[in-house]
Amino acid sequence: MTRAARLDLRSFQQELATRLAAKTTAQVESSRLGIECHGERWLVRLSDAGEVIAVPPIVPVPLTQRWFLGLANIRGNLFSVIDFPAFLGREGVVLGSLARLILLNGRGGEQNAGIVVQRVLGLRNLAQLHPAHGDAAAPAWHVQRWTDADGDTWQEIDLAKLVRDPAFLQVGA
Repeated sequence: MTRAARLDLRSFQQELATRLAAKTTAQVESSRLGIECHGERWLVRLSDAGEVIAVPPIVPVPLTQRWFLGLANIRGNLFSVIDFPAFLGREGVVLGSLARLILLNGRGGEQNAGIVVQRVLGLRNLAQLHPAHGDAAAPAWHVQRWTDADGDTWQEIDLAKLVRDPAFLQVGA
């Protein structure tokens, strides 16, 4: 292979890698993790969800809110575990085989916390959803309401804002 052909191949590979990285970034920005709790559908930014795991053993903490399930040891780190539907004032999650713990991405020194959801529905592309009218009285961590082609409503939430919400921080009963 001649030197010119190698340079062209190298520049082609670099350009291709740059284009793939840009496409992947754009896809991540337009994708949301779909979750469900008692028939309600929610969307979470992928950058907010650090990890999705099966619900580990949880140690209850006395004198806390009913939605604060307790603490879980995840790879040597303690995480606060919150029952998301119970936090919303609904019936709590039944910790079955479909229940998952969504660990919050620890950006900006946020606390180690995770929310338990009834089940994870997979990725949703915002390009396939239509904006819907939200509730003016909704908490600050509600971002946007969406509707899909089947007419189902999805509420997008900002987990970084949720963990700073005063109600979320008041785990004591």
